[in-house]
Amino acid sequence: MSRRSLHNPAPDAASLRARLDRARAAAAAADTDALLIAPGSDLRYLIGQAGGSFERLTTLVIPADGVPALVLPKLEAPGYADVPADELGIEIVTWVDGDNAYELVADRLGKPGRVAVSDFTPALHVLAFRGALGDAEQTLAGPIVRELRMRKDAAEIQALRDAGAAIDRVHARVHEWLRPGRTEAEVGADITAAIVEEGHTHADFVIVGSGPNGASPHHDVSERVIERGDVVVVDIGGPIAEGYNSDSTRTYAVGEPRDADVAETYAVLQRAQKAAVDAVRPGATAESIDAAARDIIAEAGYGEYFIHRTGHGIGLDVHEEPYIIKGNALPLEPGMAFSVEPGIYQPGRWGARIEDIVVVTEDGVESVNQRPHDLIVLDA
Repeated sequence: MSRRSLHNPAPDAASLRARLDRARAAAAAADTDALLIAPGSDLRYLIGQAGGSFERLTTLVIPADGVPALVLPKLEAPGYADVPADELGIEIVTWVDGDNAYELVADRLGKPGRVAVSDFTPALHVLAFRGALGDAEQTLAGPIVRELRMRKDAAEIQALRDAGAAIDRVHARVHEWLRPGRTEAEVGADITAAIVEEGHTHADFVIVGSGPNGASPHHDVSERVIERGDVVVVDIGGPIAEGYNSDSTRTYAVGEPRDADVAETYAVLQRAQKAAVDAVRPGATAESIDAAARDIIAEAGYGEYFIHRTGHGIGLDVHEEPYIIKGNALPLEPGMAFSVEPGIYQPGRWGARIEDIVVVTEDGVESVNQRPHDLIVLDA
């Protein structure tokens, strides 16, 4: 019955109270009677604890008009002891096995017309709510909560800077491990340990894509032995104690690249990534940042080899709003944070990607990653 510790550094109570107030107002503006927030990053954003989602219901009930309540099993209550409920203006409502937690929530809400449920609420809870709430329409809470989370405050931006600096320190050490004769898995294990050593709570992902594996953007690691002349994509990240994530990619060569077109192709990628970062400013649209990178790559003849969006938002989740992709006309605002990571992937041969996390400022852009963007040629 053990649970991973729920205790993590949290924002001050005043900041959390302001977030809850904004969430309540956002629900009302969306003509939604209540938000039902499951454990996860949304819950951590609102009360400072992420908790865990299990077969027993835990949910934060935020009525558009009324007092929020954290409804949870009594046996899980000690894990939420650090939540400053009185200062946040929320009630702690516990239940025990044999109680109907869904009816308990329904009784608090009366007869709502519409409730918004966290995007990643398990189906067993969503369907049980459907039965308990009668004719209430269920919608996703994501479109409401993301409007709050997309715009980072000063403390969140500082946490992203700290995470960026921590992952930069790992990239600065890749030369210690990346060399011929080692497998991707062996290099990945060393990087995983270093991610923790350099200030993260754990490694969320480690991609070491060598040679042809680098042409798969979401390659993990494998038993492929790294060879002299390989181009290697290293994409790594994880959360720091405050919960905010790093995510940075650099491309390495183990000695001089064996393929004659690497230098020319990589130069195109480097120009594209810089152009996209330079295009970031308040009022620019998310899709215009994607176009800034994509147009350069396409004009150079590599358009078919850039097979993903240019970026994704980042914060308490590695992937969140805003997404930097064609068709997203969202105007950028100060405090929005996202990756800029164009790539060129040539199947069966090699791939390359450059990724920084950037924050929209009042008059432009700040990158939280400071490692060089050049192809990093290691001694081999």
